[in-house]
Amino acid sequence: MRTVSGPSERVVVVGAGLGGLSAALHLAGAGRSVTVLEREEIPGGRAGRLVDAGYTFDTGPTVLTMPELVGDALAAVGESLPDWLDLMPLDPIYRTYYPDGSRLDVHSDPARMAAEIEAVIGPDEAAGYLRYVDFLTELYRAEYGDFIDRNTDRPWDLLTPNLLRLVRMGGFRRLDGKVRQYLSDPRTIRSLSFQAMYAGVSPFTALAIYGVISYMDSVAGVSVPRGGMHEIPVAMAGAAAKHGVTLRYGTTVRTIERTGRRATAVITESGERTPADVVVVNTDLPVAHRDLLGRDPWSIRRLRYSPSAAVLLVGSDRHYPATAHHNIHFGASWRGTFAELIDRKRLMSDPSLMVTHLNRDDPGLAPAGRHAYYVLFPTPNATAGIDWSRHRTRYRDEMVRVLEERGYSGFGDGIEVEHLTTPADWEARGMAAGAPFAAAHTFWQTGPFRPGNLWGENVVFTGSGTRPGVGVPMVLVSGRLAAERVVGQLPRVTADAGTARR
Repeated sequence: MRTVSGPSERVVVVGAGLGGLSAALHLAGAGRSVTVLEREEIPGGRAGRLVDAGYTFDTGPTVLTMPELVGDALAAVGESLPDWLDLMPLDPIYRTYYPDGSRLDVHSDPARMAAEIEAVIGPDEAAGYLRYVDFLTELYRAEYGDFIDRNTDRPWDLLTPNLLRLVRMGGFRRLDGKVRQYLSDPRTIRSLSFQAMYAGVSPFTALAIYGVISYMDSVAGVSVPRGGMHEIPVAMAGAAAKHGVTLRYGTTVRTIERTGRRATAVITESGERTPADVVVVNTDLPVAHRDLLGRDPWSIRRLRYSPSAAVLLVGSDRHYPATAHHNIHFGASWRGTFAELIDRKRLMSDPSLMVTHLNRDDPGLAPAGRHAYYVLFPTPNATAGIDWSRHRTRYRDEMVRVLEERGYSGFGDGIEVEHLTTPADWEARGMAAGAPFAAAHTFWQTGPFRPGNLWGENVVFTGSGTRPGVGVPMVLVSGRLAAERVVGQLPRVTADAGTARR
Protein backbone atom coordinates (compact mmCIF):
# COMPACT_ATOMS: atom_id res chain seq x y z
CA MET A 1 0.00 0.00 0.00
CA ARG A 2 1.34 3.40 -1.00
CA THR A 3 1.52 6.04 1.70
CA VAL A 4 2.37 9.73 1.66
CA SER A 5 6.03 10.60 1.36
CA GLY A 6 8.02 12.84 3.68
CA PRO A 7 6.99 14.04 7.14
CA SER A 8 3.41 13.47 8.27
CA GLU A 9 3.21 14.95 11.77
CA ARG A 10 0.99 17.97 10.97
CA VAL A 11 -2.22 17.04 9.15
CA VAL A 12 -4.81 19.54 7.94
CA VAL A 13 -8.24 18.11 7.12
CA VAL A 14 -10.35 20.23 4.77
CA GLY A 15 -13.99 19.62 5.66
CA ALA A 16 -15.72 18.20 8.74
CA GLY A 17 -18.01 15.78 6.93
CA LEU A 18 -18.24 12.18 8.08
CA GLY A 19 -15.22 11.18 6.02
CA GLY A 20 -13.09 14.04 7.28
CA LEU A 21 -14.07 13.40 10.90
CA SER A 22 -13.39 9.68 10.54
CA ALA A 23 -9.94 10.44 9.14
CA ALA A 24 -9.27 13.00 11.88
CA LEU A 25 -10.14 10.52 14.66
CA HIS A 26 -7.98 7.75 13.21
CA LEU A 27 -5.09 10.14 12.65
CA ALA A 28 -5.36 11.59 16.14
CA GLY A 29 -5.42 8.07 17.53
CA ALA A 30 -2.22 7.37 15.61
CA GLY A 31 -0.49 10.32 17.26
CA ARG A 32 -0.74 12.95 14.52
CA SER A 33 -1.41 16.64 15.16
CA VAL A 34 -4.70 17.29 13.36
CA THR A 35 -6.47 20.52 12.43
CA VAL A 36 -9.90 20.42 10.75
CA LEU A 37 -11.06 23.46 8.76
CA GLU A 38 -14.80 23.59 8.02
CA ARG A 39 -16.59 26.34 6.11
CA GLU A 40 -19.92 25.85 7.93
CA GLU A 41 -20.55 26.72 11.57
CA ILE A 42 -21.32 23.09 12.42
CA PRO A 43 -19.76 19.72 11.53
CA GLY A 44 -21.39 17.16 9.28
CA GLY A 45 -21.06 18.24 5.66
CA ARG A 46 -23.94 16.54 3.85
CA ALA A 47 -25.12 15.15 7.21
CA GLY A 48 -26.23 18.61 8.25
CA ARG A 49 -29.03 20.01 10.36
CA LEU A 50 -31.66 22.72 9.85
CA VAL A 51 -33.69 24.12 12.74
CA ASP A 52 -36.74 26.28 12.06
CA ALA A 53 -39.66 27.24 14.31
CA GLY A 54 -39.05 24.36 16.70
CA TYR A 55 -38.63 21.75 13.94
CA THR A 56 -35.29 19.94 13.62
CA PHE A 57 -34.47 18.45 10.22
CA ASP A 58 -31.64 16.30 8.99
CA THR A 59 -30.60 17.69 5.62
CA GLY A 60 -28.75 14.66 4.25
CA PRO A 61 -28.81 10.94 5.00
CA THR A 62 -31.69 9.65 7.11
CA VAL A 63 -30.54 6.07 7.69
CA LEU A 64 -27.61 4.71 9.67
CA THR A 65 -26.38 1.26 8.74
CA MET A 66 -23.33 -0.44 10.23
CA PRO A 67 -23.06 1.85 13.28
CA GLU A 68 -20.02 -0.17 14.32
CA LEU A 69 -18.05 1.94 11.83
CA VAL A 70 -18.86 5.06 13.85
CA GLY A 71 -17.77 3.07 16.89
CA ASP A 72 -14.53 2.16 15.13
CA ALA A 73 -13.68 5.82 14.53
CA LEU A 74 -14.46 6.70 18.14
CA ALA A 75 -12.47 3.71 19.41
CA ALA A 76 -9.41 5.07 17.59
CA VAL A 77 -9.16 7.67 20.37
CA GLY A 78 -10.34 5.35 23.14
CA GLU A 79 -13.99 6.37 23.13
CA SER A 80 -17.07 4.14 23.18
CA LEU A 81 -20.07 4.55 20.87
CA PRO A 82 -22.75 4.25 23.60
CA ASP A 83 -21.11 7.11 25.51
CA TRP A 84 -21.70 9.45 22.57
CA LEU A 85 -24.83 8.27 20.75
CA ASP A 86 -28.19 6.85 21.76
CA LEU A 87 -29.10 4.63 18.81
CA MET A 88 -32.71 3.60 18.19
CA PRO A 89 -33.08 0.51 15.97
CA LEU A 90 -35.89 0.94 13.45
CA ASP A 91 -38.55 -1.69 12.96
CA PRO A 92 -39.72 -1.81 10.28
CA ILE A 93 -36.72 -0.49 8.40
CA TYR A 94 -39.00 0.61 5.57
CA ARG A 95 -42.70 0.48 4.93
CA THR A 96 -43.10 -0.03 1.20
CA TYR A 97 -46.26 0.83 -0.75
CA TYR A 98 -47.20 -0.45 -4.21
CA PRO A 99 -49.48 0.72 -7.02
CA ASP A 100 -51.96 -2.13 -6.41
CA GLY A 101 -52.62 -0.75 -2.93
CA SER A 102 -50.65 -3.42 -1.06
CA ARG A 103 -48.03 -2.75 1.57
CA LEU A 104 -44.95 -4.63 2.72
CA ASP A 105 -42.96 -3.92 5.86
CA VAL A 106 -39.24 -4.58 5.54
CA HIS A 107 -37.64 -6.07 8.67
CA SER A 108 -33.95 -6.76 9.23
CA ASP A 109 -34.69 -9.98 11.10
CA PRO A 110 -34.92 -12.62 8.34
CA ALA A 111 -37.47 -14.74 10.21
CA ARG A 112 -39.81 -11.78 10.72
CA MET A 113 -39.34 -10.63 7.14
CA ALA A 114 -40.07 -14.11 5.82
CA ALA A 115 -43.25 -14.18 7.89
CA GLU A 116 -44.26 -10.79 6.47
CA ILE A 117 -43.65 -11.95 2.91
CA GLU A 118 -45.56 -15.18 3.50
CA ALA A 119 -48.54 -13.26 4.89
CA VAL A 120 -48.65 -10.67 2.10
CA ILE A 121 -47.44 -12.72 -0.90
CA GLY A 122 -47.05 -16.40 -0.10
CA PRO A 123 -44.78 -19.16 1.22
CA ASP A 124 -42.80 -19.73 -1.99
CA GLU A 125 -41.71 -16.10 -2.08
CA ALA A 126 -40.80 -16.23 1.61
CA ALA A 127 -38.60 -19.27 1.00
CA GLY A 128 -36.95 -17.48 -1.93
CA TYR A 129 -36.31 -14.49 0.28
CA LEU A 130 -34.48 -16.63 2.86
CA ARG A 131 -32.28 -18.08 0.11
CA TYR A 132 -31.55 -14.56 -1.11
CA VAL A 133 -30.52 -13.52 2.42
CA ASP A 134 -28.07 -16.40 2.45
CA PHE A 135 -26.65 -15.16 -0.85
CA LEU A 136 -26.37 -11.56 0.41
CA THR A 137 -24.64 -12.70 3.59
CA GLU A 138 -22.08 -14.71 1.66
CA LEU A 139 -21.66 -11.81 -0.78
CA TYR A 140 -20.97 -9.39 2.06
CA ARG A 141 -18.39 -11.66 3.68
CA ALA A 142 -16.58 -12.19 0.38
CA GLU A 143 -16.68 -8.52 -0.59
CA TYR A 144 -16.12 -6.45 2.50
CA GLY A 145 -12.53 -7.11 3.49
CA ASP A 146 -10.91 -7.28 0.05
CA PHE A 147 -13.02 -4.86 -1.98
CA ILE A 148 -14.48 -2.28 0.43
CA ASP A 149 -12.32 -2.03 3.54
CA ARG A 150 -8.95 -1.94 1.80
CA ASN A 151 -6.67 0.48 -0.03
CA THR A 152 -5.57 -0.75 -3.43
CA ASP A 153 -3.08 0.82 -5.82
CA ARG A 154 -3.41 -1.38 -8.91
CA PRO A 155 -6.27 -3.43 -10.39
CA TRP A 156 -4.33 -6.64 -9.87
CA ASP A 157 -4.29 -5.95 -6.12
CA LEU A 158 -7.83 -7.35 -6.26
CA LEU A 159 -6.69 -10.76 -7.47
CA THR A 160 -7.54 -12.60 -4.26
CA PRO A 161 -9.37 -15.85 -3.52
CA ASN A 162 -12.47 -13.77 -2.74
CA LEU A 163 -12.52 -12.45 -6.30
CA LEU A 164 -12.94 -15.99 -7.59
CA ARG A 165 -15.54 -16.57 -4.89
CA LEU A 166 -17.52 -13.53 -6.12
CA VAL A 167 -17.29 -14.70 -9.72
CA ARG A 168 -18.58 -18.14 -8.80
CA MET A 169 -21.44 -16.58 -6.82
CA GLY A 170 -22.51 -14.49 -9.81
CA GLY A 171 -21.46 -11.21 -8.23
CA PHE A 172 -20.57 -9.75 -11.63
CA ARG A 173 -23.91 -10.50 -13.22
CA ARG A 174 -26.66 -7.87 -13.29
CA LEU A 175 -28.35 -7.22 -9.96
CA ASP A 176 -31.91 -7.46 -11.28
CA GLY A 177 -31.26 -10.84 -12.84
CA LYS A 178 -29.60 -12.13 -9.68
CA VAL A 179 -32.51 -11.03 -7.50
CA ARG A 180 -34.92 -12.80 -9.85
CA GLN A 181 -33.08 -16.07 -9.29
CA TYR A 182 -34.63 -16.02 -5.81
CA LEU A 183 -37.69 -13.77 -5.99
CA SER A 184 -40.56 -13.52 -8.45
CA ASP A 185 -43.01 -10.99 -7.02
CA PRO A 186 -42.49 -7.37 -8.15
CA ARG A 187 -42.92 -6.15 -4.59
CA THR A 188 -40.07 -8.12 -3.08
CA ILE A 189 -37.90 -7.51 -6.14
CA ARG A 190 -38.33 -3.76 -5.78
CA SER A 191 -37.90 -3.66 -2.02
CA LEU A 192 -34.60 -5.55 -2.24
CA SER A 193 -33.09 -3.88 -5.31
CA PHE A 194 -34.12 -0.20 -5.27
CA GLN A 195 -31.02 0.48 -3.15
CA ALA A 196 -28.96 0.39 -6.37
CA MET A 197 -30.15 3.96 -6.82
CA TYR A 198 -27.95 4.92 -3.87
CA ALA A 199 -24.99 3.87 -6.02
CA GLY A 200 -26.28 5.92 -8.94
CA VAL A 201 -27.22 3.00 -11.17
CA SER A 202 -30.36 1.03 -11.94
CA PRO A 203 -30.84 -2.59 -10.83
CA PHE A 204 -30.87 -3.49 -14.53
CA THR A 205 -27.31 -2.26 -15.09
CA ALA A 206 -25.81 -2.55 -11.58
CA LEU A 207 -23.54 -5.48 -10.84
CA ALA A 208 -24.89 -8.01 -8.36
CA ILE A 209 -22.05 -7.08 -5.99
CA TYR A 210 -24.13 -3.98 -5.17
CA GLY A 211 -26.56 -6.27 -3.43
CA VAL A 212 -24.23 -5.54 -0.52
CA ILE A 213 -26.14 -2.25 -0.07
CA SER A 214 -29.36 -4.21 0.46
CA TYR A 215 -27.50 -6.41 2.93
CA MET A 216 -26.31 -3.43 4.96
CA ASP A 217 -29.82 -2.12 5.59
CA SER A 218 -32.33 -4.88 4.89
CA VAL A 219 -30.36 -7.61 6.71
CA ALA A 220 -27.82 -5.93 9.00
CA GLY A 221 -30.38 -3.38 10.18
CA VAL A 222 -30.99 0.36 10.40
CA SER A 223 -30.74 2.69 13.37
CA VAL A 224 -31.35 6.38 13.93
CA PRO A 225 -29.55 8.34 16.64
CA ARG A 226 -31.80 10.10 19.12
CA GLY A 227 -31.69 13.72 18.02
CA GLY A 228 -31.31 12.84 14.34
CA MET A 229 -28.54 11.75 12.01
CA HIS A 230 -26.64 14.99 12.60
CA GLU A 231 -25.82 13.69 16.07
CA ILE A 232 -23.25 11.40 14.42
CA PRO A 233 -20.91 14.20 13.25
CA VAL A 234 -21.60 16.09 16.49
CA ALA A 235 -20.39 13.05 18.45
CA MET A 236 -17.38 12.48 16.22
CA ALA A 237 -16.36 16.13 16.35
CA GLY A 238 -16.81 16.17 20.13
CA ALA A 239 -14.61 13.11 20.59
CA ALA A 240 -12.01 14.56 18.22
CA ALA A 241 -11.87 17.84 20.13
CA LYS A 242 -11.61 15.96 23.44
CA HIS A 243 -8.52 14.20 22.15
CA GLY A 244 -6.64 17.18 20.85
CA VAL A 245 -7.97 17.74 17.33
CA THR A 246 -8.37 21.45 16.53
CA LEU A 247 -11.68 22.15 14.79
CA ARG A 248 -12.17 25.55 13.21
CA TYR A 249 -15.63 26.31 11.89
CA GLY A 250 -16.64 29.17 9.61
CA THR A 251 -13.31 28.78 7.81
CA THR A 252 -13.40 28.33 4.05
CA VAL A 253 -10.31 26.97 2.31
CA ARG A 254 -9.55 28.80 -0.94
CA THR A 255 -6.63 26.74 -2.22
CA ILE A 256 -4.00 24.17 -1.35
CA GLU A 257 -0.54 25.66 -1.59
CA ARG A 258 1.89 23.28 -3.22
CA THR A 259 5.30 22.96 -4.75
CA GLY A 260 4.98 20.63 -7.70
CA ARG A 261 3.04 17.63 -6.46
CA ARG A 262 3.70 18.34 -2.78
CA ALA A 263 1.20 20.28 -0.63
CA THR A 264 2.80 22.67 1.83
CA ALA A 265 -0.15 24.54 3.33
CA VAL A 266 -3.80 25.44 2.93
CA ILE A 267 -4.88 29.02 2.31
CA THR A 268 -8.23 30.29 3.56
CA GLU A 269 -10.44 32.90 1.94
CA SER A 270 -9.18 35.41 4.49
CA GLY A 271 -5.62 34.75 3.32
CA GLU A 272 -4.55 32.82 6.41
CA ARG A 273 -1.91 30.18 5.74
CA THR A 274 -1.94 26.92 7.72
CA PRO A 275 1.22 24.85 7.13
CA ALA A 276 0.72 21.13 6.62
CA ASP A 277 2.82 18.02 6.19
CA VAL A 278 -0.26 16.24 4.82
CA VAL A 279 -3.59 17.57 3.55
CA VAL A 280 -6.67 15.36 3.78
CA VAL A 281 -9.48 16.67 1.58
CA ASN A 282 -13.13 15.96 2.42
CA THR A 283 -14.44 18.38 -0.21
CA ASP A 284 -16.28 16.70 -3.10
CA LEU A 285 -13.40 15.17 -5.04
CA PRO A 286 -14.00 16.66 -8.52
CA VAL A 287 -14.57 20.11 -7.00
CA ALA A 288 -11.43 19.74 -4.88
CA HIS A 289 -9.29 18.95 -7.93
CA ARG A 290 -10.71 21.96 -9.77
CA ASP A 291 -10.93 24.57 -7.03
CA LEU A 292 -8.30 23.60 -4.48
CA LEU A 293 -5.63 21.99 -6.64
CA GLY A 294 -6.27 23.92 -9.87
CA ARG A 295 -6.42 20.70 -11.89
CA ASP A 296 -8.81 19.54 -14.60
CA PRO A 297 -7.61 16.03 -15.49
CA TRP A 298 -9.44 13.86 -18.02
CA SER A 299 -9.91 11.17 -15.38
CA ILE A 300 -12.16 13.60 -13.49
CA ARG A 301 -13.84 15.21 -16.50
CA ARG A 302 -14.92 11.81 -17.83
CA LEU A 303 -16.90 10.92 -14.68
CA ARG A 304 -20.59 10.08 -14.96
CA TYR A 305 -22.68 11.15 -12.00
CA SER A 306 -25.53 9.63 -10.06
CA PRO A 307 -29.04 11.00 -10.27
CA SER A 308 -29.80 13.82 -7.87
CA ALA A 309 -32.82 14.49 -5.67
CA ALA A 310 -35.32 17.14 -4.78
CA VAL A 311 -35.71 17.15 -0.99
CA LEU A 312 -38.64 18.90 0.67
CA LEU A 313 -38.35 19.40 4.44
CA VAL A 314 -41.75 20.07 5.96
CA GLY A 315 -42.98 21.04 9.39
CA SER A 316 -46.67 20.14 9.50
CA ASP A 317 -49.75 19.98 11.67
CA ARG A 318 -50.80 16.79 9.88
CA HIS A 319 -50.21 13.32 11.26
CA TYR A 320 -50.44 10.16 9.19
CA PRO A 321 -50.70 7.26 11.66
CA ALA A 322 -50.08 4.60 9.02
CA THR A 323 -46.56 5.84 8.33
CA ALA A 324 -43.41 4.17 9.57
CA HIS A 325 -40.18 6.09 10.06
CA HIS A 326 -39.15 5.44 6.44
CA ASN A 327 -41.81 5.03 3.76
CA ILE A 328 -41.07 4.06 0.16
CA HIS A 329 -43.84 4.68 -2.37
CA PHE A 330 -43.29 2.91 -5.69
CA GLY A 331 -44.93 4.12 -8.87
CA ALA A 332 -46.37 1.72 -11.43
CA SER A 333 -43.34 2.22 -13.65
CA TRP A 334 -40.12 0.47 -12.59
CA ARG A 335 -37.69 0.03 -15.45
CA GLY A 336 -39.07 3.22 -17.02
CA THR A 337 -38.29 5.28 -13.92
CA PHE A 338 -34.59 4.44 -14.11
CA ALA A 339 -34.56 5.03 -17.86
CA GLU A 340 -36.01 8.49 -17.35
CA LEU A 341 -33.68 9.49 -14.53
CA ILE A 342 -30.42 8.01 -15.80
CA ASP A 343 -30.65 7.52 -19.57
CA ARG A 344 -33.00 10.29 -20.69
CA LYS A 345 -32.26 12.65 -17.78
CA ARG A 346 -35.90 13.59 -17.38
CA LEU A 347 -38.08 14.12 -14.35
CA MET A 348 -40.07 11.05 -13.36
CA SER A 349 -43.44 10.82 -15.08
CA ASP A 350 -44.60 8.19 -12.55
CA PRO A 351 -42.65 9.00 -9.39
CA SER A 352 -41.24 6.65 -6.81
CA LEU A 353 -40.38 8.52 -3.63
CA MET A 354 -39.42 8.33 0.02
CA VAL A 355 -41.11 10.00 2.98
CA THR A 356 -39.26 10.00 6.30
CA HIS A 357 -41.33 10.85 9.37
CA LEU A 358 -38.42 12.31 11.33
CA ASN A 359 -40.08 12.66 14.72
CA ARG A 360 -42.13 9.47 14.66
CA ASP A 361 -39.72 7.77 17.07
CA ASP A 362 -38.13 10.96 18.44
CA PRO A 363 -40.86 13.45 19.42
CA GLY A 364 -38.36 16.14 20.40
CA LEU A 365 -37.64 16.90 16.74
CA ALA A 366 -40.92 18.79 16.36
CA PRO A 367 -43.15 20.98 18.54
CA ALA A 368 -45.84 19.19 20.53
CA GLY A 369 -48.60 17.98 18.25
CA ARG A 370 -46.58 18.74 15.10
CA HIS A 371 -44.65 16.55 12.68
CA ALA A 372 -41.40 16.82 10.72
CA TYR A 373 -41.21 15.19 7.29
CA TYR A 374 -38.32 14.64 4.90
CA VAL A 375 -39.61 14.02 1.37
CA LEU A 376 -37.20 12.84 -1.33
CA PHE A 377 -37.97 12.60 -5.05
CA PRO A 378 -35.11 11.32 -7.23
CA THR A 379 -34.35 13.67 -10.12
CA PRO A 380 -31.79 13.89 -12.90
CA ASN A 381 -28.55 15.58 -11.89
CA ALA A 382 -27.54 19.07 -12.97
CA THR A 383 -26.07 17.87 -16.28
CA ALA A 384 -29.68 17.41 -17.50
CA GLY A 385 -29.87 21.16 -18.08
CA ILE A 386 -33.14 21.68 -16.19
CA ASP A 387 -33.50 25.34 -15.23
CA TRP A 388 -34.41 24.93 -11.58
CA SER A 389 -34.86 28.67 -11.12
CA ARG A 390 -37.92 28.29 -13.39
CA HIS A 391 -39.02 24.80 -12.39
CA ARG A 392 -38.47 25.07 -8.64
CA THR A 393 -41.98 26.19 -7.57
CA ARG A 394 -43.71 24.08 -10.18
CA TYR A 395 -41.91 20.94 -9.08
CA ARG A 396 -42.53 21.66 -5.42
CA ASP A 397 -46.24 21.80 -6.19
CA GLU A 398 -45.94 18.56 -8.16
CA MET A 399 -44.32 16.88 -5.18
CA VAL A 400 -47.18 17.94 -2.91
CA ARG A 401 -49.76 16.80 -5.47
CA VAL A 402 -48.18 13.34 -5.77
CA LEU A 403 -47.96 13.01 -1.98
CA GLU A 404 -51.65 13.74 -1.63
CA GLU A 405 -52.40 11.18 -4.34
CA ARG A 406 -50.35 8.59 -2.46
CA GLY A 407 -52.38 8.93 0.73
CA TYR A 408 -51.04 12.04 2.48
CA SER A 409 -54.37 13.80 2.53
CA GLY A 410 -54.20 17.57 3.01
CA PHE A 411 -50.41 17.54 2.99
CA GLY A 412 -50.14 20.93 1.32
CA ASP A 413 -52.63 22.62 3.64
CA GLY A 414 -50.82 21.28 6.71
CA ILE A 415 -47.46 22.84 5.90
CA GLU A 416 -46.23 25.34 8.49
CA VAL A 417 -42.52 25.34 7.57
CA GLU A 418 -40.85 24.18 4.37
CA HIS A 419 -37.43 24.11 2.75
CA LEU A 420 -36.77 22.75 -0.74
CA THR A 421 -33.38 21.60 -2.03
CA THR A 422 -32.97 21.00 -5.77
CA PRO A 423 -30.01 19.78 -7.87
CA ALA A 424 -29.06 23.42 -8.42
CA ASP A 425 -28.83 23.88 -4.65
CA TRP A 426 -26.69 20.74 -4.23
CA GLU A 427 -24.37 22.09 -6.92
CA ALA A 428 -24.16 25.48 -5.21
CA ARG A 429 -23.15 23.66 -2.01
CA GLY A 430 -20.13 22.20 -3.76
CA MET A 431 -21.36 18.89 -5.14
CA ALA A 432 -20.24 18.19 -8.69
CA ALA A 433 -23.15 17.95 -11.16
CA GLY A 434 -25.54 18.69 -8.28
CA ALA A 435 -25.29 15.01 -7.33
CA PRO A 436 -25.29 14.33 -3.57
CA PHE A 437 -24.63 10.64 -4.36
CA ALA A 438 -21.42 11.57 -6.25
CA ALA A 439 -20.05 9.68 -9.25
CA ALA A 440 -22.20 6.71 -10.27
CA HIS A 441 -20.92 3.22 -9.48
CA THR A 442 -20.69 2.03 -13.05
CA PHE A 443 -18.16 -0.73 -13.71
CA TRP A 444 -15.47 1.74 -14.81
CA GLN A 445 -16.11 3.93 -11.75
CA THR A 446 -15.99 1.16 -9.18
CA GLY A 447 -13.17 -0.22 -7.03
CA PRO A 448 -9.74 0.47 -8.56
CA PHE A 449 -11.36 2.44 -11.40
CA ARG A 450 -12.95 4.96 -9.04
CA PRO A 451 -10.88 8.13 -8.42
CA GLY A 452 -8.08 7.23 -6.01
CA ASN A 453 -7.61 8.66 -2.55
CA LEU A 454 -3.92 9.61 -2.90
CA TRP A 455 -2.63 12.37 -5.16
CA GLY A 456 0.91 13.65 -5.49
CA GLU A 457 3.19 13.21 -2.54
CA ASN A 458 0.89 14.08 0.34
CA VAL A 459 -2.70 14.95 -0.65
CA VAL A 460 -5.28 12.39 0.46
CA PHE A 461 -9.00 12.32 -0.33
CA THR A 462 -11.92 11.04 1.68
CA GLY A 463 -15.67 11.04 1.10
CA SER A 464 -18.12 9.54 -1.37
CA GLY A 465 -16.25 10.70 -4.48
CA THR A 466 -13.31 8.41 -3.81
CA ARG A 467 -12.99 4.77 -2.72
CA PRO A 468 -14.89 2.78 -1.60
CA GLY A 469 -17.84 4.99 -2.60
CA VAL A 470 -21.27 6.28 -1.67
CA GLY A 471 -23.24 5.86 1.55
CA VAL A 472 -22.62 6.54 5.22
CA PRO A 473 -20.76 3.24 5.86
CA MET A 474 -18.56 3.71 2.78
CA VAL A 475 -17.73 7.30 3.70
CA LEU A 476 -16.76 6.28 7.23
CA VAL A 477 -14.53 3.56 5.78
CA SER A 478 -13.04 6.11 3.38
CA GLY A 479 -11.89 8.17 6.36
CA ARG A 480 -9.97 5.23 7.81
CA LEU A 481 -8.52 4.37 4.39
CA ALA A 482 -7.38 8.00 4.07
CA ALA A 483 -5.72 7.81 7.48
CA GLU A 484 -3.94 4.64 6.41
CA ARG A 485 -2.41 6.51 3.48
CA VAL A 486 -0.70 8.62 6.15
CA VAL A 487 0.15 6.21 8.95
CA GLY A 488 -0.01 2.75 7.39
CA GLN A 489 -2.24 -0.15 8.36
CA LEU A 490 -4.72 0.43 11.21
CA PRO A 491 -6.79 -2.09 13.22
CA ARG A 492 -9.71 -3.38 11.15
CA VAL A 493 -13.40 -3.70 11.70
CA THR A 494 -14.13 -7.37 11.08
CA ALA A 495 -17.46 -7.83 9.35
CA ASP A 496 -19.40 -11.00 9.99
CA ALA A 497 -23.12 -11.26 9.24
CA GLY A 498 -24.03 -7.81 10.43
CA THR A 499 -21.70 -7.63 13.39
CA ALA A 500 -18.29 -6.05 13.64
CA ARG A 501 -15.49 -6.42 16.13
CA ARG A 502 -12.14 -4.73 16.48
